[in-house]
Amino acid sequence: MDNRELLHKLHEEQNLTPEQWRQLLGSWTEEDRQLAAELARAVAQARFGRDIFFRGIVEFTNYCKNNCCYCGIRRGNEKAVRYRLTPEEILECCQEGYALGYRTFVLQGGEDGWWTDQRLSALVSVIRETFPDCAVTLSVGERSRESYQRLFDAGAERYLLRHETISEAHYGRLHPPELSWKNRMRCLRDLKEIGYQTGCGCMVGTPGQTPEMLAEEMQFLTAFRPQMIGLGPFLPHKDTPFRGEKPGSPETTLFLLSLCRLALPDVLLPSTTALGTARDDGRALGVLAGANVIMPNLSPRSVREKYMLYDNKAGTALDARAGLETLGRQMEAIGYRLVSARGDYRERDREEKWP
Repeated sequence: MDNRELLHKLHEEQNLTPEQWRQLLGSWTEEDRQLAAELARAVAQARFGRDIFFRGIVEFTNYCKNNCCYCGIRRGNEKAVRYRLTPEEILECCQEGYALGYRTFVLQGGEDGWWTDQRLSALVSVIRETFPDCAVTLSVGERSRESYQRLFDAGAERYLLRHETISEAHYGRLHPPELSWKNRMRCLRDLKEIGYQTGCGCMVGTPGQTPEMLAEEMQFLTAFRPQMIGLGPFLPHKDTPFRGEKPGSPETTLFLLSLCRLALPDVLLPSTTALGTARDDGRALGVLAGANVIMPNLSPRSVREKYMLYDNKAGTALDARAGLETLGRQMEAIGYRLVSARGDYRERDREEKWP
């Protein structure tokens, strides 16, 4: 089969053989990317119409015990100006977001030991009690199964934990020795077994990544079947060991977004801030490639420039209202609309709604 035939096969069957994934990821062209986007866009519109869910990210701490080679808030970055929002400040962010129509709050931060299970579960409980019609998503890294269970019991329903790379050897190149690929996989299994809507994902174009690795990523995602997938291009940060490395390709990221939509038609698939940083039109192109979620920033403007995972992060200069209005105009320009809804994962039967 040529690549065009492989894309139509993926559209029909939602999977390829390992050899076919390797062929496709190793030899795709711009024409293949355009076809993949066309097919993925049709699938997304059949599933979700032209509605785009928006989630409010609250970056509540940039303290992190880890020292990942790519991350601007890594422990070893002595130039980082550290902050930690109080529970009251976090609730203020949620109040502002709720008034703007947000119905999902994403609490994202470094692996900050101050935020114990007791403190974080208490915060989650208060948010759920204050905003009972909203979903709480956590993105706070690796924790024990017991911790994940406690946070789930407190009211967190979704958890984002990007695995970054499916290759164990490559994982070791991106992370310090104390971080283990096996433990990251353990965390993802625990989250799914507990009952979270679970999100994973990888950086595209990290140092040492190969097309074969991307083929393995697609095999993993189709087997693990996460409810959410976060994909973004690798973007270097000036105060990390990877500061001189080449950024990841937005076009490769867009192609992978389309492949994810074709392989997992119901998945909640964000068009990420990193994609919008790599290209001014990145978020719009992500939606046209099959994404159906956007995650604007609800953090106070006073801390946004301190939560720099990579350089020149988009959206740091606008307040919550202006940022959302800007994204709304971008979506309208391509024929989509932002919708105020929780946007929970729902797996549909193929016969129910399919192009």
